[in-house]
Order: sequence, then structure tokens, then C-alpha cells
Amino acid sequence: MHLLLNTLRPYAWGSTTAIAQLLGRAPSGGPEAELWIGAHPDSPSRVRGEGEREDTALDELISRDPEAALGAESVAAFGPRLPYLLKVLAAERPLSLQVHPTLAQAQAGFAAEEASGVERGAPHRNYKDDNHKPEMIFALSRFEALCGFRSPGDAAARFELLTALLAGQEAAEVTEQVAELLRGPDEGEAIRGAFARLLTGGSQVRSAVQAAAGAIEGSGTDDAALLTVAALARDYPEDPGVLVSLLLNRITLEPGEALSLGAGNVHAYLSGLGIEVMASSDNVLRGGLTPKHVDVPELLRTVAFESIPVPIVRPDESALGQELYRPGFAEFQLQRIHVPAVEAGLDAPRPEPVPVAQAGAAVVLVVDGSLTLDTPKGDLVLSRGEAAFVPDVEAPALAHPGDGGVLAFAVTTGLATKLG
Repeated sequence: MHLLLNTLRPYAWGSTTAIAQLLGRAPSGGPEAELWIGAHPDSPSRVRGEGEREDTALDELISRDPEAALGAESVAAFGPRLPYLLKVLAAERPLSLQVHPTLAQAQAGFAAEEASGVERGAPHRNYKDDNHKPEMIFALSRFEALCGFRSPGDAAARFELLTALLAGQEAAEVTEQVAELLRGPDEGEAIRGAFARLLTGGSQVRSAVQAAAGAIEGSGTDDAALLTVAALARDYPEDPGVLVSLLLNRITLEPGEALSLGAGNVHAYLSGLGIEVMASSDNVLRGGLTPKHVDVPELLRTVAFESIPVPIVRPDESALGQELYRPGFAEFQLQRIHVPAVEAGLDAPRPEPVPVAQAGAAVVLVVDGSLTLDTPKGDLVLSRGEAAFVPDVEAPALAHPGDGGVLAFAVTTGLATKLG
């Protein structure tokens, strides 16, 4: 096992305090949007060197003996790399509207951009690698998001309500056109038409965003979708993505709830603190709420134009603190380990150790209390804010909670799971 040193990403939308408060340390003074825990080549965790030895990047450590680190089954399925990335995410402001490609789309898009000579760091590059990027977010606080398309009828009703608020203004022409498109006979074409109309509407749509925000703020409405438009316009004035939000499900996750995000699902995180797990990829196609590159033709090829129920992930529960969130992606699953503090008194029973779900390598993060990871090859104490990498060769692992209890998260692949 290896204690990990992890990297903060200071994106402008990040909270200045939430991650620091969660992990029990002083804030850095700037935005702290994400803490990356894993072997992604952009910001790999580092393994602390012993004595005078230098720290080692986790991806380098894995490359020395992939089968020992990851397991033969994981290497066969995903190659000699850790297939997932764990993040602590703290959004103070909304993130961009975005969608992730399927594996086939990512492979084809990456190959095409490589062949055409687009620099991998170019701002207009769409595919940074050849992998897909399914995700899951687990809420640690109240967490607000947009996720997946509403039914066309529901979305049309919102645009019709907005049209009424804009009566007599030029902007009403845009919202009326979108509502009419959404009333079309074919669901997929209706959603696609409305989505494309907003993203390709140029100055007319940009002006409509500002007009819509003003009309909503002066209306006294309590409609959550319309209030979201007004809130987004404060951060992203004149951005077409503000009106695109009306096409999407508006979601509030309570602490302990999780949401899965598969390929083709247009989504945006709005605010909150959570544990995010994903396949290890950088492939993001943006659709608004951003000053960054938006490739509308490629976006239209990638988005799944269908209304979906909100993809909430329910945990599988079993004894001894086993709570497994399995969103159905082969690359990862998430285990929540929660054991309360030991009651005072000499006769108070010790809590049972919790088996760590492991299929290949595991990454364990403690967010409250402490635990001792125990494997056939040794043990490692983790306190609040600390994380560890457990190689496949060291499985099975048991998590022994400290007297003060523990709240921890363990990530492993979604392949057949072995329990400690």
C-alpha cells in the first residue's frame, strides 16, 4: 500500500473553503475546485518516498509492474493504466454545459485529430485521448445540477411560460420558435432542433438571454427552471447555454445521493460538494456556460437526443458498512464506508473491520475520522484528508475504523468484485 500526495486544481468556479473544511486543513486562499486522486497523467498522485528517496508519480509506479498494481483482469480490459480517477469536487459557481463521447466516438475523434495534426493542447481540440468518460457524482452536501433532457412537452411548457413573460419583446420570437420546435411529432428531432436553434442563433439568442433573465427576475415566479435561467445569466450573460438549461432536468441531490452520467448526456454541475468518480479521460465537448471552445457540429454528433429519467444511482447495501454504488460502468464503482464512533466505556464492543471492495487496484480516501488498512502484506493508518493506493497484489484489504469512527470512500473497477 502507498500513502498518496494529491493535487488541487484551482479552477475559477471552485469554492475557496469547502475542500479545506472537509479534509481538515487551512484553505490555500484561492479557489480549490477539485482534488485529483489517481494516476491521470495531467496531475498524477505521488507516492511519498522513504527516507531520502524522491516521491514517485503513481502512473510511473504502476508502469513498473502493471499486473501487480492493477491485476491481470484490469490490464486485459483497460490496458496498463488505472482506469478511473477519483476527485473531490467543490463548485461555488456553475461549470460548463458538457457532454462526453462514447468509446467508439472518442477513438474515431482522437484518431481524426491526430491525423490532421491538431496539437493536443490546442484550445479548439475536442479529443485529448481515445477514451470515453462516464462519470458519477456522490453528494456530500446539497448538490445542484442539470442532467439529461426533459421530455419535449415539459421543456416546451417552460419556453411557453418564458414567452408569456417576454410578451412584446423581440426575445419572445426566439422562445416561441423553440417551443414550437419542441412540439414536433418526433421526440429526438424535436429536442435536436431546439438545441441546435439555441446554439446557432447568434446575436439574437444572446440578446434573448439577457431579456429572459430580466423578465424572470421581475416576474416573481417560483419555477425552479426559470430561476435557474436568471441565476446562470448572472455568471454567463449572453451565453446560449443559459437558455439550453430549460431543455434539461433540474436536479437537487441531498447528501448521500448519487447521479450517473453516461455518454451523450448533456449536463452541468451548478453548486455543491461531492465525490466524483470517472473513467480516466479528458474528453469533454462543451455546449455553453463557458468562454471556451464550443464545436457545435461535433456536439450535435455526440449528444444523445432523447429524454431520460434522472439517472440516480441507488446503493447495494449489505452488512458491516458495505454500501456500493455501481452505476454500470466497467471502469469503476464507489464504496462508502461509514462506521460511527465507539461508545464510551471499557465494555463497549469494537466495531467490526469493513472489507474493502476490490477488483484490481483500489484507492481509499478518508474524509472524517480514521481507519487502518490491513492487507496480507502490511497495514497503513489513514487519518482525515489522507488517501492510499492499494495494489491488486495486496488484496484483500480490511478497513479497521478508529475509535472516533470513520467516513471513507473506496474506488475500484466495476469488474467482478473481491471483498476482503
